[in-house]
Amino acid sequence: MWNEFKKFAVKGNVIDLAVGIIIGGAFGKIVSSAVNDIIMPIVGIMMGGVDFSKLSYQFYHAEIKYGLFLQTVLDFFLIAFSIFLFVHFYNRFRRKEEEKPAAAKPDPKEELLKEIRDLLKNQSSSEGG
Repeated sequence: MWNEFKKFAVKGNVIDLAVGIIIGGAFGKIVSSAVNDIIMPIVGIMMGGVDFSKLSYQFYHAEIKYGLFLQTVLDFFLIAFSIFLFVHFYNRFRRKEEEKPAAAKPDPKEELLKEIRDLLKNQSSSEGG
């Protein structure tokens, strides 16, 4: 069982997934900071100086912080939209790369035949010369 786990853990896909998760987490922090520290204050100023992080509703003894919820929802949409843009541009770049004509790789059989031809030419020239 340990050997199976080691094979699974060192597969390229698992490592790629781990790297993706780490980068995704860091990317999420960047977008969260952009939402909390740049976008929401600007939106608040445009709405008359409202601080969304302090918006809440008191319901008996419970405080419902709907301002933080709005920030989190906006955070999600910005992350989702930026990932969409990244994938969109990546796919567009990949399609352009695929459309480029690939350099014609010579057929291995043709290469062998050319080598045989050249050897025969060299042999006949050295015998007749």
